Amino acid sequence: MAQDSPTAQHSKLPDTFPALVMHHARVRGRRPALREKDLGIWQTLSWSELAQQVRELANGLAALQVQPGQHVAIVGENRPRLYLAMMAAQAVGAIPVPLYQDAVAQEMLYVMQDAGVRVAVVEDQEQVDKMLEIAEQCPALQHIVYDDPRGLRNYLHPQLLAFDDVLNRGRNFEQQHPDFVDAAMAAIDPHDPAAMFYTSGTTGKAKGVVLTHHALIDRARAIQEMEKLTDEEDVLAYLPPAWIGQNMFSYTQFLVTGFTVNHPESPETVSIDMHDIGPTYYFAPPRVLEGLLTHVTIRMEDASSVKRKLYKTCMALARRVGVRILARDTTVGFWDRIKYQIGNLLVYGPLRNTLGMSRVRVAYTAGEAIGPDLFIFFRSIGINLKQLYGSTETSVFVCVQADGQVRSDTVGPPVDGVEIRVAENGEIQLKSPGLFKEYYRNPQATAEAYTDDGWYHTGDAGYLDTDGQLKIIDRARDVGRLADGSLFAPKYIENKLKFFPFIKEVVAFGADRPEVCAFINIDLEAVGNWAERRGLPYAGYTDLAAKPDVREMIKSCVDEVNADLATDPKLCGSQVARFLILHKELDPDDDELTRTRKVRRGFIAQKYAPLVEALFEGKTHQFIETEVKFEDGRTGQISADLVITSARVFPGNIKKAA
Repeated sequence: MAQDSPTAQHSKLPDTFPALVMHHARVRGRRPALREKDLGIWQTLSWSELAQQVRELANGLAALQVQPGQHVAIVGENRPRLYLAMMAAQAVGAIPVPLYQDAVAQEMLYVMQDAGVRVAVVEDQEQVDKMLEIAEQCPALQHIVYDDPRGLRNYLHPQLLAFDDVLNRGRNFEQQHPDFVDAAMAAIDPHDPAAMFYTSGTTGKAKGVVLTHHALIDRARAIQEMEKLTDEEDVLAYLPPAWIGQNMFSYTQFLVTGFTVNHPESPETVSIDMHDIGPTYYFAPPRVLEGLLTHVTIRMEDASSVKRKLYKTCMALARRVGVRILARDTTVGFWDRIKYQIGNLLVYGPLRNTLGMSRVRVAYTAGEAIGPDLFIFFRSIGINLKQLYGSTETSVFVCVQADGQVRSDTVGPPVDGVEIRVAENGEIQLKSPGLFKEYYRNPQATAEAYTDDGWYHTGDAGYLDTDGQLKIIDRARDVGRLADGSLFAPKYIENKLKFFPFIKEVVAFGADRPEVCAFINIDLEAVGNWAERRGLPYAGYTDLAAKPDVREMIKSCVDEVNADLATDPKLCGSQVARFLILHKELDPDDDELTRTRKVRRGFIAQKYAPLVEALFEGKTHQFIETEVKFEDGRTGQISADLVITSARVFPGNIKKAA
């Protein structure tokens, strides 16, 4: 008998998020859906319990007169009740709009006004305070629903409602309108908007990206089939729900596949909670992986000389054969396999356990380019880390590396259903079932996002190699040329420098300039640990960054990267000639980074223009005074006389050290 095609099989499955919730309640009702760690104890919500609470909350939103097509803001850390709020909003045809929980009130104001949010469901007192601060400027906002009541006992604002009160209203509403939610769910079309995510806004005002049920669910199903995901997977949801990467991974994929999502007690306990759960399906942006590597490096520096030597020896072996063994390369010799197994027993296995990754079957990294050294480190110790490529507008999954075809310099081939072409200017353009419906209330930007013949502009520069895998060079607008015509790809240079645990952030400049110069942020934890072991006293980030010993140590990192760049015929001209260590950490609150910690390159170049010019004019130091914002909304000034350091520039095409 002929089997149905994947498309025909998909047509028989639930095709909206509310339908998926009810489907799982029927099929796997007693299995765990969501877990949350509270006061050190994991609390579990089954699929049946989840569906019942979604139904009650949906009725509660209906009692608050939330209508189809209206927007419901979701603000907070990863919490089960915030996930339930998204599901309930979708059940009545409303559109959830997740906001970054660490954004200040004035940042939220733009989104709240632009989306015309009627109801905001927030986590705790901190988020309630932000909502109340901007409430008068948001005429559409009628209700603020809070989950955690701590600290809110004496809040008497008429817009405030406890989460449990909304559930009670829902039960009463359901008694009077028993079929309301079922009818609302049945009326939802797969091509209706399911959620709206605001872009990070690296070049201007954030835009509301409207994604449909069909777009999100289709891409999640494609990955489910590719990775053979099952309802046995365990996932840790610890990144901001407002980031499309986390939302796609632990919300859309969760509802499509039916696995278990685990919510850590707090951001500070993520590493401990990773050990408790032992996730099988893991997702992390490069900045998180950089932090993990920094933590490992610090621990090894504090270890005994015997342990350091063992670690160094085993990691050298892992870099040589570990990636090939993970890829099931049959050419790895028998003796190397034996030595790797010994290394696995002594170092790699305990290291995976320390990272909480002993059970990881599939791990993804995305959000920005990952440095090849960082990527190879995780794969070499036996973690099946793979790169994926996508964006908010594409429902994330455009390209994903397949097992056995994982390389550090590509993001894999197009996922099933995606078409890719490379324009004459090197920009990647694509077609996909996961493409967004529109930019909210911005038809001009929506039209500009597509070519005249209907291909989506990604804004990324790259090319497809001979085996069909996509290589990303950089953002198209950032790739340039030096004054002598040499290729300049700043993100590539920045990622190579950020592999060092002492370097947290880098901003490289060089387009149309005679050479490359850079700003560097040190990693306070790693460099602080380094300084303490050398008896070097310091009083905070600014003082530590100004230490001559720290400059010399960072210079050695830059010199090492320059030596590596010198072996690349295309990028040998992009060696860093001069650098300075910034007197403050780049911060989203100061508009220097987006909430997903992407560098706002143009803004930084403008804000620190005197420093940029000093670098290229060959000065040895430059005074700077910078305004900073504190968490409570106050502003202040930080000033410093920054030293500019010259790095060693190597002749091109030198042989790479073995």
